[in-house]
Amino acid sequence: MPAAIQERPTAQTGRTPLVVRLLVLATFVVILNETLMINAIPRLMESMHVTEQAAQWVSTAFMLTMAAVIPVTGWFLQRVTTRQGYASAMGVFLAGTALCAVAPTFTILLIGRIVQAAGTAVMMPLLMTTLMTVVPERDRGKVMGNVTLAISVAPALGPAISGLILQLGSWRLLFVAVLPIAGAVTHFGLRQLTNIGEPKVSTIDWASAAMATLGFGGLVYGLSLFGEGELGSSIGIVAAGAVTIALFVFRQVKLQRTDSPLMDLRTLKHRTFALSLVLMCVAFLAMMGSMILLPLYLQNLRGLTPLQTGLLLMPGGLAMGLLGPTVGRLYDRLGSRPLIIPGSVAIVLSLAGFTQVSTSMPYWQILALHALLMVGLAATFTPIFTLGMGALPSSLYPHGSSILGTLQQVAAAVGTALVVTVMSARASDLASAGVSADAAQLSGMRLAFVVAAGLAVVTIVVAALLPNRTSGSAEGVHH
Repeated sequence: MPAAIQERPTAQTGRTPLVVRLLVLATFVVILNETLMINAIPRLMESMHVTEQAAQWVSTAFMLTMAAVIPVTGWFLQRVTTRQGYASAMGVFLAGTALCAVAPTFTILLIGRIVQAAGTAVMMPLLMTTLMTVVPERDRGKVMGNVTLAISVAPALGPAISGLILQLGSWRLLFVAVLPIAGAVTHFGLRQLTNIGEPKVSTIDWASAAMATLGFGGLVYGLSLFGEGELGSSIGIVAAGAVTIALFVFRQVKLQRTDSPLMDLRTLKHRTFALSLVLMCVAFLAMMGSMILLPLYLQNLRGLTPLQTGLLLMPGGLAMGLLGPTVGRLYDRLGSRPLIIPGSVAIVLSLAGFTQVSTSMPYWQILALHALLMVGLAATFTPIFTLGMGALPSSLYPHGSSILGTLQQVAAAVGTALVVTVMSARASDLASAGVSADAAQLSGMRLAFVVAAGLAVVTIVVAALLPNRTSGSAEGVHH
């Protein structure tokens, strides 16, 4: 393997290094695709002659693949150079996008989405690991703020952008539009990127890789079936996934003795990293729950079009992204607590506000509550990523970012399954008691928001336990 060129951290300038900017841009393009298809479901059902349950798989398959592939990225990124990691991630993503654009059947479209997601799964940990390596600690908050901008604005803009593109024609345009942008980003990135650090030649434990794929993939799949109301089969699959994850954990602990785990769980001995993970999972769960419930409420009960829904929820998404860099700078100056604690309170308050939704709630109130939720998440995510990853020694960065990414996907699946299950159970109970369909669904949504708000209270508790900063580059290990 060619010797890697070491890029010097830009400590003097305090500016975001070029390598991080390029990776942020590429990550934005690939993450946009996770939510790009949400609005296209009706169009897809019509043109491919599939049911709504089947059409939902274009989003479910993406999330599933991310959950299955991310655990392997820690090992993969340690043994390739930055350029090789980038080229393979973007190459796979481009191949998947092209396949989706020309897919003659629904099965081929699903395969294309799986290929797309495999590329996306490598980009996120690559960006995180590179950032932690090249950016000095005092500038990390600001740079992580720019990363949050890419990670949070992309999914928020997905439905609005797809709503606009779908006005122009077929769902295929969604992929045709992404292809030249992703191609240009790949070309420019490969011309400018330098390698960070030295790759390490290591063997992969295939049993661990299989367990991670089956365990995390099975868990996410089982949870997605919950959302579709298939209780019997989903409980079995979730249980099997959980057992496989337990075996995976047991094997990693054993492999740590020879320093060859697929996912190094010693990261969890760092108390700040472990607490940050809990907070991130609960916050992500609340965000995904609201991203599922609000479009359902606005389209099914208020009669808005997908485009109108996207535009109503866009200000919140933009606020979250635009605040990212500001939150990052404030973190560098003030530390985490002045941001995470008010942020957690804002998340709880906005979800509590949504428990009062009705068929006549003014749209400005919905917009304001959604914006409050997104601002709360913005104040929480940037400090958490920076604080959590900063608590680890540099040798554990690839493993830390891979654990972070995997649990993010699991939290998203739990959030989606939880709110849909609570809403459906409540609505069907009321409907069988003779309540009208709309009133039953509205009551189900309110209860789902009550559950989300209750869970979000955990974020305030965890935020109070976190330190204001990490001491040094790696915080003392908590045994």
